[in-house]
Amino acid sequence: MNKAFRLRAGTGGKGKGHRRTALLAALVCVFSVGEGVNTAQAAPKSLIYCTSTAPAGFDVALYSDLYTSEASGQMIYQRLVAFAPGGTKIVPSLAESWDISPDGRLYTFHLRRGVAFQTTPYFKPSRAMNADDVVFSLTRQMDKTGPWYIYEPGQSYQYFDSMNMPNIIKAVTKLDDYTVQIELNRPEAPFLADMAMDFASILSKEYADKLAASGKKGDLNMKPVGTGAFILTTNQKSVAVRYRANPDYWGNKPKLDNIVFAIIDDGSVRVQKLKAGECDLVRSPPLNEMGALRAAGTIKVLEQPGLNLSFFAWNMTRPPFDKVEVRRALNMAVDRKAIAAIIFYGEAEMAKNPLPPVGWGYNNAVPAPEYNPEKARKMLEQAGVKNLQFDISITPSGSLIANPKRLAEMLQSDFAKIGVKANVNMVEWTELLRLSRDKARNGLAMMGWAGDNGDPDNFLGMLFSCGAMDTVNNAFFCNADYDKLIMAARQNADIEARTQLYYQAQEILYREQPVLLMAYSPNTAALRRNIRGYHLDPVGLDFSTVDKD
Repeated sequence: MNKAFRLRAGTGGKGKGHRRTALLAALVCVFSVGEGVNTAQAAPKSLIYCTSTAPAGFDVALYSDLYTSEASGQMIYQRLVAFAPGGTKIVPSLAESWDISPDGRLYTFHLRRGVAFQTTPYFKPSRAMNADDVVFSLTRQMDKTGPWYIYEPGQSYQYFDSMNMPNIIKAVTKLDDYTVQIELNRPEAPFLADMAMDFASILSKEYADKLAASGKKGDLNMKPVGTGAFILTTNQKSVAVRYRANPDYWGNKPKLDNIVFAIIDDGSVRVQKLKAGECDLVRSPPLNEMGALRAAGTIKVLEQPGLNLSFFAWNMTRPPFDKVEVRRALNMAVDRKAIAAIIFYGEAEMAKNPLPPVGWGYNNAVPAPEYNPEKARKMLEQAGVKNLQFDISITPSGSLIANPKRLAEMLQSDFAKIGVKANVNMVEWTELLRLSRDKARNGLAMMGWAGDNGDPDNFLGMLFSCGAMDTVNNAFFCNADYDKLIMAARQNADIEARTQLYYQAQEILYREQPVLLMAYSPNTAALRRNIRGYHLDPVGLDFSTVDKD
Protein backbone atom coordinates (compact mmCIF):
# COMPACT_ATOMS: atom_id res chain seq x y z
CA MET A 1 0.00 0.00 0.00
CA ASN A 2 4.29 2.99 -0.31
CA LYS A 3 0.42 3.02 -1.01
CA ALA A 4 1.87 3.95 2.55
CA PHE A 5 3.89 2.85 0.63
CA ARG A 6 2.13 2.60 0.40
CA LEU A 7 3.50 5.59 2.39
CA ARG A 8 1.16 6.59 5.14
CA ALA A 9 0.95 9.78 7.11
CA GLY A 10 -1.69 12.49 7.43
CA THR A 11 -2.54 15.80 5.92
CA GLY A 12 -4.12 19.09 6.71
CA GLY A 13 -4.90 20.99 9.88
CA LYS A 14 -7.48 19.82 12.35
CA GLY A 15 -9.81 22.70 11.67
CA LYS A 16 -10.49 21.61 8.12
CA GLY A 17 -12.67 18.71 9.21
CA HIS A 18 -15.11 21.07 10.94
CA ARG A 19 -15.43 23.20 7.83
CA ARG A 20 -16.66 20.15 5.92
CA THR A 21 -19.71 19.55 8.12
CA ALA A 22 -22.00 21.32 5.68
CA LEU A 23 -20.52 19.39 2.79
CA LEU A 24 -21.17 16.02 4.41
CA ALA A 25 -24.71 16.99 5.34
CA ALA A 26 -25.26 17.97 1.73
CA LEU A 27 -23.84 14.66 0.51
CA VAL A 28 -26.15 12.70 2.79
CA CYS A 29 -29.10 14.76 1.55
CA VAL A 30 -28.25 14.33 -2.11
CA PHE A 31 -27.82 10.58 -1.91
CA SER A 32 -30.74 9.82 0.38
CA VAL A 33 -33.33 12.11 -1.13
CA GLY A 34 -32.30 13.78 -4.36
CA GLU A 35 -31.63 10.56 -6.26
CA GLY A 36 -34.71 8.76 -5.00
CA VAL A 37 -37.34 10.86 -6.81
CA ASN A 38 -38.73 7.96 -8.88
CA THR A 39 -40.47 5.88 -6.23
CA ALA A 40 -41.23 3.16 -8.76
CA GLN A 41 -37.56 2.27 -8.77
CA ALA A 42 -35.30 1.22 -5.93
CA ALA A 43 -33.50 4.20 -4.46
CA PRO A 44 -29.83 4.29 -5.44
CA LYS A 45 -27.51 2.90 -2.81
CA SER A 46 -24.74 5.26 -1.85
CA LEU A 47 -21.86 4.93 0.57
CA ILE A 48 -19.77 7.69 2.13
CA TYR A 49 -16.25 6.64 3.01
CA CYS A 50 -14.56 9.21 5.25
CA THR A 51 -10.82 9.30 4.75
CA SER A 52 -8.06 11.65 5.81
CA THR A 53 -6.28 12.56 2.60
CA ALA A 54 -7.11 13.33 -1.01
CA PRO A 55 -5.45 11.35 -3.80
CA ALA A 56 -2.45 13.03 -5.41
CA GLY A 57 -3.63 11.90 -8.84
CA PHE A 58 -5.22 8.92 -10.59
CA ASP A 59 -2.40 7.35 -12.59
CA VAL A 60 -1.55 5.07 -9.70
CA ALA A 61 1.82 4.02 -11.14
CA LEU A 62 3.16 7.53 -10.45
CA TYR A 63 2.58 7.40 -6.70
CA SER A 64 3.48 5.41 -3.60
CA ASP A 65 0.98 6.71 -1.03
CA LEU A 66 -1.94 4.77 0.39
CA TYR A 67 -4.57 7.41 -0.36
CA THR A 68 -3.88 7.54 -4.10
CA SER A 69 -3.80 3.75 -4.16
CA GLU A 70 -7.24 3.54 -2.54
CA ALA A 71 -8.82 6.21 -4.74
CA SER A 72 -7.40 5.01 -8.06
CA GLY A 73 -5.76 1.59 -8.01
CA GLN A 74 -8.45 0.00 -5.85
CA MET A 75 -11.51 1.76 -7.27
CA ILE A 76 -10.84 2.29 -10.97
CA TYR A 77 -8.17 -0.13 -12.16
CA GLN A 78 -7.35 -3.83 -12.13
CA ARG A 79 -4.28 -5.96 -12.71
CA LEU A 80 -3.48 -9.22 -14.49
CA VAL A 81 -3.78 -11.02 -11.15
CA ALA A 82 -5.34 -10.04 -7.83
CA PHE A 83 -5.25 -10.86 -4.15
CA ALA A 84 -8.10 -12.97 -2.86
CA PRO A 85 -10.48 -10.93 -0.67
CA GLY A 86 -9.14 -10.59 2.85
CA GLY A 87 -5.74 -12.16 2.11
CA THR A 88 -2.66 -12.35 -0.10
CA LYS A 89 -3.41 -15.49 -2.12
CA ILE A 90 -2.98 -14.81 -5.85
CA VAL A 91 -6.11 -15.32 -7.96
CA PRO A 92 -6.97 -14.57 -11.61
CA SER A 93 -8.18 -11.12 -12.61
CA LEU A 94 -7.65 -9.64 -16.09
CA ALA A 95 -5.62 -12.75 -16.83
CA GLU A 96 -7.69 -15.94 -16.58
CA SER A 97 -4.60 -18.11 -16.22
CA TRP A 98 -0.82 -18.07 -16.52
CA ASP A 99 2.14 -20.35 -17.10
CA ILE A 100 5.61 -20.04 -15.55
CA SER A 101 8.65 -21.62 -17.19
CA PRO A 102 10.68 -24.14 -15.13
CA ASP A 103 13.55 -21.65 -14.74
CA GLY A 104 11.17 -19.00 -13.39
CA ARG A 105 12.09 -16.42 -16.04
CA LEU A 106 9.15 -16.61 -18.44
CA TYR A 107 5.56 -15.72 -17.44
CA THR A 108 2.82 -16.24 -20.03
CA PHE A 109 -0.53 -14.63 -19.20
CA HIS A 110 -3.75 -15.66 -20.95
CA LEU A 111 -6.09 -12.67 -20.90
CA ARG A 112 -9.77 -12.64 -20.09
CA ARG A 113 -11.91 -11.88 -23.16
CA GLY A 114 -14.71 -9.33 -23.32
CA VAL A 115 -13.40 -6.99 -20.62
CA ALA A 116 -14.61 -3.47 -21.39
CA PHE A 117 -12.81 -0.29 -20.47
CA GLN A 118 -14.98 2.29 -18.74
CA THR A 119 -17.10 4.66 -20.81
CA THR A 120 -16.83 8.23 -19.56
CA PRO A 121 -17.79 11.71 -20.84
CA TYR A 122 -14.23 12.04 -22.14
CA PHE A 123 -13.67 8.57 -23.62
CA LYS A 124 -15.72 5.85 -25.30
CA PRO A 125 -13.73 2.67 -25.99
CA SER A 126 -14.07 1.03 -29.40
CA ARG A 127 -12.65 -2.34 -28.37
CA ALA A 128 -12.22 -4.64 -25.40
CA MET A 129 -9.09 -4.86 -23.28
CA ASN A 130 -6.35 -6.85 -25.03
CA ALA A 131 -2.62 -7.52 -25.07
CA ASP A 132 -1.79 -4.07 -26.46
CA ASP A 133 -3.06 -2.51 -23.22
CA VAL A 134 -0.94 -4.81 -21.06
CA VAL A 135 2.21 -4.16 -23.07
CA PHE A 136 1.59 -0.40 -22.94
CA SER A 137 0.86 -0.32 -19.22
CA LEU A 138 4.11 -2.05 -18.28
CA THR A 139 6.57 -0.88 -20.94
CA ARG A 140 5.75 2.80 -20.43
CA GLN A 141 7.36 2.45 -17.00
CA MET A 142 10.61 0.93 -18.29
CA ASP A 143 11.19 2.41 -21.75
CA LYS A 144 13.11 5.63 -21.08
CA THR A 145 12.90 6.62 -24.75
CA GLY A 146 9.15 6.03 -24.97
CA PRO A 147 6.60 8.86 -25.26
CA TRP A 148 4.96 8.00 -21.94
CA TYR A 149 8.04 7.54 -19.76
CA ILE A 150 7.84 11.16 -18.63
CA TYR A 151 4.59 12.87 -19.53
CA GLU A 152 4.29 15.24 -16.57
CA PRO A 153 7.05 17.41 -15.05
CA GLY A 154 8.86 15.77 -12.15
CA GLN A 155 7.05 12.45 -12.43
CA SER A 156 8.58 9.03 -11.81
CA TYR A 157 7.25 5.51 -11.64
CA GLN A 158 7.98 5.19 -7.94
CA TYR A 159 7.06 1.58 -7.27
CA PHE A 160 8.41 0.25 -10.56
CA ASP A 161 11.76 1.91 -9.97
CA SER A 162 12.08 1.22 -6.24
CA MET A 163 11.31 -2.47 -6.82
CA ASN A 164 14.13 -2.58 -9.41
CA MET A 165 11.68 -3.64 -12.12
CA PRO A 166 13.72 -2.04 -14.96
CA ASN A 167 16.45 -4.58 -14.18
CA ILE A 168 14.09 -7.46 -13.45
CA ILE A 169 11.89 -7.31 -16.56
CA LYS A 170 13.69 -7.96 -19.83
CA ALA A 171 10.74 -7.72 -22.21
CA VAL A 172 6.93 -7.57 -22.35
CA THR A 173 5.72 -9.16 -25.58
CA LYS A 174 2.35 -9.57 -27.25
CA LEU A 175 2.06 -13.15 -28.57
CA ASP A 176 -1.48 -12.61 -29.82
CA ASP A 177 -4.43 -10.39 -28.89
CA TYR A 178 -5.07 -12.31 -25.68
CA THR A 179 -1.66 -13.66 -24.74
CA VAL A 180 1.19 -11.67 -23.18
CA GLN A 181 4.62 -12.96 -22.28
CA ILE A 182 6.85 -11.28 -19.68
CA GLU A 183 10.49 -12.32 -19.77
CA LEU A 184 12.66 -11.69 -16.73
CA ASN A 185 16.40 -11.22 -16.60
CA ARG A 186 16.53 -13.53 -13.59
CA PRO A 187 14.16 -15.55 -11.42
CA GLU A 188 12.15 -13.32 -9.08
CA ALA A 189 10.27 -15.16 -6.34
CA PRO A 190 7.76 -12.37 -5.51
CA PHE A 191 7.08 -11.48 -9.17
CA LEU A 192 3.54 -12.86 -9.41
CA ALA A 193 2.56 -11.10 -6.17
CA ASP A 194 4.20 -7.94 -7.51
CA MET A 195 1.95 -8.10 -10.56
CA ALA A 196 -1.08 -7.86 -8.25
CA MET A 197 0.13 -4.51 -6.91
CA ASP A 198 -1.35 -1.21 -8.04
CA PHE A 199 1.66 -0.06 -10.09
CA ALA A 200 0.89 -2.95 -12.49
CA SER A 201 -2.63 -1.64 -13.21
CA ILE A 202 -3.77 -2.05 -16.81
CA LEU A 203 -4.63 1.19 -18.63
CA SER A 204 -6.21 1.67 -22.04
CA LYS A 205 -3.66 2.15 -24.83
CA GLU A 206 -6.46 3.40 -27.06
CA TYR A 207 -7.22 6.17 -24.55
CA ALA A 208 -3.53 7.02 -24.16
CA ASP A 209 -3.12 7.25 -27.94
CA LYS A 210 -6.10 9.60 -28.12
CA LEU A 211 -4.63 11.85 -25.42
CA ALA A 212 -1.22 11.92 -27.09
CA ALA A 213 -2.77 12.85 -30.44
CA SER A 214 -4.72 15.72 -28.89
CA GLY A 215 -1.80 17.02 -26.80
CA LYS A 216 -3.53 16.19 -23.50
CA LYS A 217 -1.27 13.55 -21.98
CA GLY A 218 -1.78 15.00 -18.50
CA ASP A 219 -5.40 13.83 -18.57
CA LEU A 220 -4.14 10.27 -18.12
CA ASN A 221 -3.43 11.25 -14.52
CA MET A 222 -6.55 13.29 -13.79
CA LYS A 223 -9.22 11.71 -16.02
CA PRO A 224 -8.70 7.99 -15.53
CA VAL A 225 -10.12 5.09 -17.53
CA GLY A 226 -9.85 1.57 -16.14
CA THR A 227 -11.68 -1.74 -16.09
CA GLY A 228 -12.70 -1.67 -12.41
CA ALA A 229 -16.07 -1.76 -10.71
CA PHE A 230 -16.36 2.03 -10.24
CA ILE A 231 -15.95 5.06 -12.51
CA LEU A 232 -14.63 8.42 -11.34
CA THR A 233 -17.28 11.11 -11.82
CA THR A 234 -15.90 14.17 -10.01
CA ASN A 235 -12.83 15.08 -7.99
CA GLN A 236 -13.34 18.12 -5.78
CA LYS A 237 -9.76 18.53 -4.62
CA SER A 238 -9.22 18.04 -0.88
CA VAL A 239 -13.01 17.90 -0.34
CA ALA A 240 -14.58 14.84 -2.00
CA VAL A 241 -14.03 12.26 -4.74
CA ARG A 242 -17.16 10.72 -6.27
CA TYR A 243 -17.70 7.49 -8.17
CA ARG A 244 -20.55 5.63 -9.81
CA ALA A 245 -20.89 1.93 -10.49
CA ASN A 246 -19.49 0.73 -13.81
CA PRO A 247 -22.46 -0.66 -15.80
CA ASP A 248 -20.09 -2.52 -18.13
CA TYR A 249 -18.06 -4.19 -15.39
CA TRP A 250 -17.10 -7.73 -16.40
CA GLY A 251 -17.35 -9.20 -12.90
CA ASN A 252 -20.27 -9.40 -10.49
CA LYS A 253 -22.14 -6.12 -10.64
CA PRO A 254 -21.48 -3.80 -7.69
CA LYS A 255 -24.34 -3.55 -5.21
CA LEU A 256 -23.61 0.14 -4.53
CA ASP A 257 -24.60 2.75 -7.08
CA ASN A 258 -22.47 5.62 -5.77
CA ILE A 259 -19.44 6.00 -3.53
CA VAL A 260 -18.06 9.21 -2.07
CA PHE A 261 -14.60 9.59 -0.56
CA ALA A 262 -15.17 12.49 1.86
CA ILE A 263 -11.84 14.09 2.82
CA ILE A 264 -11.68 14.93 6.54
CA ASP A 265 -8.18 15.25 7.90
CA ASP A 266 -9.08 15.16 11.60
CA GLY A 267 -9.55 11.57 12.80
CA SER A 268 -11.79 12.53 15.70
CA VAL A 269 -14.09 14.42 13.36
CA ARG A 270 -14.28 11.39 11.07
CA VAL A 271 -15.40 9.31 14.04
CA GLN A 272 -17.99 11.92 15.05
CA LYS A 273 -19.43 11.87 11.52
CA LEU A 274 -19.54 8.09 11.58
CA LYS A 275 -21.49 8.08 14.86
CA ALA A 276 -23.87 10.72 13.48
CA GLY A 277 -24.54 8.67 10.35
CA GLU A 278 -22.82 11.17 8.06
CA CYS A 279 -20.12 8.64 7.24
CA ASP A 280 -20.71 4.96 6.55
CA LEU A 281 -17.14 3.76 6.94
CA VAL A 282 -13.87 4.92 8.50
CA ARG A 283 -10.65 2.97 8.07
CA SER A 284 -7.91 3.10 10.72
CA PRO A 285 -9.86 5.25 13.21
CA PRO A 286 -7.67 6.92 15.86
CA LEU A 287 -6.55 4.37 18.42
CA ASN A 288 -7.81 6.52 21.27
CA GLU A 289 -11.33 6.22 19.82
CA MET A 290 -11.35 2.42 19.61
CA GLY A 291 -12.85 1.79 23.05
CA ALA A 292 -15.79 4.13 22.46
CA LEU A 293 -16.38 2.70 18.98
CA ARG A 294 -16.48 -0.86 20.32
CA ALA A 295 -19.12 0.25 22.81
CA ALA A 296 -21.28 2.11 20.28
CA GLY A 297 -24.38 0.11 19.41
CA THR A 298 -24.77 1.52 15.92
CA ILE A 299 -21.13 0.90 14.96
CA LYS A 300 -19.41 -2.31 13.96
CA VAL A 301 -15.63 -2.51 14.55
CA LEU A 302 -13.41 -4.84 12.53
CA GLU A 303 -9.90 -5.62 13.77
CA GLN A 304 -6.98 -7.84 12.77
CA PRO A 305 -3.17 -7.72 12.95
CA GLY A 306 -1.93 -5.43 10.23
CA LEU A 307 0.90 -5.22 7.71
CA ASN A 308 1.55 -1.70 8.98
CA LEU A 309 4.66 0.05 10.26
CA SER A 310 5.18 3.58 11.53
CA PHE A 311 8.68 5.00 11.82
CA PHE A 312 10.87 8.08 11.48
CA ALA A 313 13.61 8.06 8.85
CA TRP A 314 17.05 9.48 9.54
CA ASN A 315 18.93 11.13 6.68
CA MET A 316 22.04 8.98 6.44
CA THR A 317 23.62 11.20 3.80
CA ARG A 318 23.95 14.14 6.22
CA PRO A 319 26.47 14.26 9.10
CA PRO A 320 26.36 13.30 11.88
CA PHE A 321 23.51 10.91 10.98
CA ASP A 322 25.88 9.10 8.62
CA LYS A 323 27.56 7.63 11.72
CA VAL A 324 25.93 4.49 13.06
CA GLU A 325 26.98 5.27 16.64
CA VAL A 326 25.09 8.58 16.45
CA ARG A 327 21.91 6.93 15.14
CA ARG A 328 22.14 4.26 17.83
CA ALA A 329 22.59 6.86 20.56
CA LEU A 330 19.64 8.95 19.40
CA ASN A 331 17.38 5.91 19.06
CA MET A 332 18.47 4.75 22.52
CA ALA A 333 17.26 8.05 24.01
CA VAL A 334 13.62 7.37 23.06
CA ASP A 335 11.24 6.07 25.73
CA ARG A 336 9.10 3.67 23.68
CA LYS A 337 7.21 2.40 26.70
CA ALA A 338 5.81 5.87 27.31
CA ILE A 339 5.04 6.29 23.61
CA ALA A 340 3.18 2.97 23.56
CA ALA A 341 0.90 4.13 26.36
CA ILE A 342 0.39 7.80 25.46
CA ILE A 343 0.43 7.78 21.64
CA PHE A 344 -0.77 4.27 20.79
CA TYR A 345 -3.04 3.75 23.83
CA GLY A 346 -1.82 0.18 24.23
CA GLU A 347 -3.56 -0.74 20.95
CA ALA A 348 -0.39 -1.24 18.88
CA GLU A 349 2.74 -3.36 19.32
CA MET A 350 5.97 -1.38 19.47
CA ALA A 351 8.27 -2.32 16.58
CA LYS A 352 11.70 -3.90 16.83
CA ASN A 353 12.02 -4.84 13.13
CA PRO A 354 10.89 -2.98 10.01
CA LEU A 355 8.98 -6.14 9.03
CA PRO A 356 5.68 -6.66 10.90
CA PRO A 357 5.35 -10.00 12.72
CA VAL A 358 1.99 -10.85 11.15
CA GLY A 359 3.69 -12.22 8.01
CA TRP A 360 6.42 -14.78 7.39
CA GLY A 361 10.10 -13.86 7.53
CA TYR A 362 9.96 -11.91 10.80
CA ASN A 363 13.11 -12.35 12.91
CA ASN A 364 11.92 -12.49 16.50
CA ALA A 365 15.50 -13.06 17.74
CA VAL A 366 16.40 -9.44 17.01
CA PRO A 367 16.58 -7.60 20.37
CA ALA A 368 14.05 -4.93 21.26
CA PRO A 369 15.42 -1.36 21.07
CA GLU A 370 17.28 -0.36 24.23
CA TYR A 371 16.23 2.65 26.30
CA ASN A 372 19.19 4.16 28.14
CA PRO A 373 19.46 7.98 28.07
CA GLU A 374 22.68 8.10 30.10
CA LYS A 375 24.41 5.62 27.81
CA ALA A 376 23.08 7.54 24.80
CA ARG A 377 24.60 10.80 26.09
CA LYS A 378 28.01 9.13 26.56
CA MET A 379 27.87 7.61 23.07
CA LEU A 380 27.30 11.05 21.54
CA GLU A 381 30.23 12.44 23.52
CA GLN A 382 32.46 9.60 22.34
CA ALA A 383 31.37 10.30 18.75
CA GLY A 384 32.45 13.93 19.16
CA VAL A 385 28.92 15.26 18.69
CA LYS A 386 28.17 18.56 20.46
CA ASN A 387 25.37 21.11 20.23
CA LEU A 388 23.39 18.88 17.86
CA GLN A 389 20.18 20.36 16.45
CA PHE A 390 17.79 18.87 13.93
CA ASP A 391 14.16 18.82 12.81
CA ILE A 392 11.41 16.31 13.43
CA SER A 393 9.20 16.72 10.33
CA ILE A 394 5.59 15.60 10.75
CA THR A 395 2.08 16.18 9.41
CA PRO A 396 -0.79 17.42 11.61
CA SER A 397 -2.50 14.01 11.64
CA GLY A 398 -1.94 10.53 10.34
CA SER A 399 -3.59 7.16 9.85
CA LEU A 400 -0.91 5.20 11.70
CA ILE A 401 -0.04 7.95 14.19
CA ALA A 402 -3.15 9.77 15.38
CA ASN A 403 -1.34 12.61 17.18
CA PRO A 404 1.97 13.32 15.45
CA LYS A 405 2.44 16.62 17.27
CA ARG A 406 2.24 15.00 20.70
CA LEU A 407 4.61 12.25 19.57
CA ALA A 408 7.09 14.77 18.18
CA GLU A 409 6.96 16.69 21.45
CA MET A 410 7.71 13.48 23.38
CA LEU A 411 10.68 12.79 21.11
CA GLN A 412 11.78 16.39 21.53
CA SER A 413 11.74 15.96 25.31
CA ASP A 414 13.64 12.66 25.14
CA PHE A 415 16.35 14.16 22.96
CA ALA A 416 16.64 17.19 25.25
CA LYS A 417 17.52 14.85 28.12
CA ILE A 418 20.74 13.89 26.29
CA GLY A 419 21.59 17.47 25.31
CA VAL A 420 20.13 17.45 21.80
CA LYS A 421 17.79 20.16 20.53
CA ALA A 422 15.05 18.91 18.22
CA ASN A 423 12.63 21.26 16.49
CA VAL A 424 9.12 20.16 15.56
CA ASN A 425 8.52 20.94 11.89
CA MET A 426 4.84 20.53 11.01
CA VAL A 427 4.09 20.48 7.27
CA GLU A 428 1.40 19.26 4.87
CA TRP A 429 1.57 15.71 3.50
CA THR A 430 2.91 16.65 0.07
CA GLU A 431 5.67 18.75 1.67
CA LEU A 432 6.57 15.88 4.00
CA LEU A 433 6.95 13.61 0.97
CA ARG A 434 9.24 16.16 -0.64
CA LEU A 435 11.30 16.56 2.53
CA SER A 436 11.55 12.81 3.01
CA ARG A 437 13.29 12.53 -0.38
CA ASP A 438 15.52 15.57 0.09
CA LYS A 439 19.12 14.63 0.86
CA ALA A 440 19.58 18.06 2.45
CA ARG A 441 16.94 17.24 5.09
CA ASN A 442 18.22 17.77 8.62
CA GLY A 443 16.89 15.10 10.96
CA LEU A 444 13.83 12.88 11.09
CA ALA A 445 10.85 12.52 8.75
CA MET A 446 7.67 10.80 9.95
CA MET A 447 6.90 7.87 7.68
CA GLY A 448 4.72 4.81 7.52
CA TRP A 449 4.29 1.77 5.32
CA ALA A 450 1.29 -0.44 4.64
CA GLY A 451 2.13 -3.75 3.01
CA ASP A 452 1.14 -4.34 -0.60
CA ASN A 453 1.51 -8.06 -1.16
CA GLY A 454 2.39 -9.93 2.04
CA ASP A 455 5.95 -10.66 0.88
CA PRO A 456 8.85 -9.58 3.17
CA ASP A 457 10.53 -8.00 0.16
CA ASN A 458 7.73 -5.43 0.11
CA PHE A 459 9.13 -4.02 3.36
CA LEU A 460 12.78 -5.03 3.46
CA GLY A 461 13.49 -4.58 -0.25
CA MET A 462 11.29 -1.58 -0.92
CA LEU A 463 12.27 0.54 2.07
CA PHE A 464 15.98 -0.19 2.43
CA SER A 465 17.53 -1.35 -0.85
CA CYS A 466 20.02 0.85 -2.69
CA GLY A 467 17.77 0.87 -5.75
CA ALA A 468 14.98 2.60 -3.80
CA MET A 469 17.08 5.56 -2.61
CA ASP A 470 15.42 7.95 -5.05
CA THR A 471 11.89 6.82 -4.27
CA VAL A 472 10.77 5.32 -0.93
CA ASN A 473 14.09 4.57 0.82
CA ASN A 474 13.72 7.76 2.85
CA ALA A 475 16.66 7.01 5.16
CA PHE A 476 18.96 6.78 2.10
CA PHE A 477 20.31 3.51 3.50
CA CYS A 478 22.59 1.66 1.07
CA ASN A 479 24.55 -1.34 2.28
CA ALA A 480 26.22 -3.78 -0.13
CA ASP A 481 25.93 -6.78 2.20
CA TYR A 482 22.26 -6.02 2.81
CA ASP A 483 21.53 -5.69 -0.91
CA LYS A 484 23.19 -9.05 -1.60
CA LEU A 485 20.86 -10.72 0.89
CA ILE A 486 17.78 -9.03 -0.57
CA MET A 487 18.82 -9.97 -4.11
CA ALA A 488 19.47 -13.59 -3.11
CA ALA A 489 16.06 -13.81 -1.43
CA ARG A 490 14.33 -12.43 -4.52
CA GLN A 491 15.90 -15.10 -6.74
CA ASN A 492 15.18 -18.07 -4.47
CA ALA A 493 11.76 -19.70 -4.63
CA ASP A 494 12.27 -21.74 -1.45
CA ILE A 495 10.41 -20.07 1.45
CA GLU A 496 12.68 -21.46 4.16
CA ALA A 497 15.83 -20.32 2.35
CA ARG A 498 14.32 -16.89 1.78
CA THR A 499 13.33 -16.69 5.45
CA GLN A 500 16.92 -17.24 6.57
CA LEU A 501 18.15 -14.56 4.20
CA TYR A 502 15.58 -12.10 5.53
CA TYR A 503 16.60 -12.98 9.09
CA GLN A 504 20.16 -11.90 8.24
CA ALA A 505 18.92 -8.72 6.54
CA GLN A 506 16.99 -7.74 9.68
CA GLU A 507 20.12 -8.28 11.77
CA ILE A 508 21.95 -5.77 9.57
CA LEU A 509 19.15 -3.26 9.99
CA TYR A 510 19.33 -3.72 13.75
CA ARG A 511 23.07 -2.99 13.68
CA GLU A 512 22.79 -0.02 11.32
CA GLN A 513 19.53 1.51 12.64
CA PRO A 514 18.67 3.69 9.62
CA VAL A 515 15.26 4.51 11.11
CA LEU A 516 13.65 5.19 14.47
CA LEU A 517 11.03 2.45 14.69
CA MET A 518 7.62 3.18 16.20
CA ALA A 519 4.82 0.60 16.04
CA TYR A 520 2.96 -2.12 14.17
CA SER A 521 -0.57 -0.77 14.04
CA PRO A 522 -3.54 -3.12 13.70
CA ASN A 523 -5.69 -3.19 10.59
CA THR A 524 -9.01 -1.69 11.69
CA ALA A 525 -12.24 -0.27 10.32
CA ALA A 526 -15.40 1.12 11.87
CA LEU A 527 -18.65 1.06 9.91
CA ARG A 528 -22.36 1.57 10.35
CA ARG A 529 -24.24 -1.65 11.08
CA ASN A 530 -26.32 -1.32 7.91
CA ILE A 531 -23.19 -1.89 5.80
CA ARG A 532 -22.79 -5.49 4.64
CA GLY A 533 -20.12 -7.34 2.70
CA TYR A 534 -17.16 -5.22 3.75
CA HIS A 535 -14.11 -7.17 4.88
CA LEU A 536 -10.77 -6.06 6.20
CA ASP A 537 -8.15 -6.44 3.52
CA PRO A 538 -4.46 -6.48 4.49
CA VAL A 539 -3.36 -5.04 1.15
CA GLY A 540 -6.20 -2.96 -0.28
CA LEU A 541 -9.72 -1.57 -0.28
CA ASP A 542 -12.55 -3.40 -2.03
CA PHE A 543 -16.08 -2.01 -2.34
CA SER A 544 -17.17 -4.33 -5.16
CA THR A 545 -18.99 -6.70 -2.78
CA VAL A 546 -20.27 -4.11 -0.29
CA ASP A 547 -24.01 -3.55 0.17
CA LYS A 548 -26.07 -1.13 2.25
CA ASP A 549 -29.43 -1.77 3.87
